[in-house]
Amino acid sequence: MPEKGAELSAKPALTAAEKQLFHRRQELNYWKNNASRLRSRNLLTGLAIGAFVVGMFSYTILSVKQERILEELDDEAKIHMIRGPRTSANS
Repeated sequence: MPEKGAELSAKPALTAAEKQLFHRRQELNYWKNNASRLRSRNLLTGLAIGAFVVGMFSYTILSVKQERILEELDDEAKIHMIRGPRTSANS
C-alpha cells in the first residue's frame, strides 16, 4: 500500500491555463455566495451618499434664502437711514 505523500506527488501538476481557470471558478463562486451581502452594502452606501447630498443641497438653499432676507433688511435699513428720523417736524 503506497503512502499518502507518494499519491499526492504522483498527481500531475496543473498547467498555467488550468490554474487560471481554477482561480476564475473560485472567484465566480465567491461572487455568487456573497452577492446579496455586497448588494446590501452598496445600497446602504448609496443611501448614505444620497442623504448627504440632499442635506448639503438643502443647507445651501436655506443659507441663500437667509442671505436674501438679510439683504432686503439691509436695503430697508439704508432707506430709513437716508430718509432720516420720522418726527412731527419733518414728516
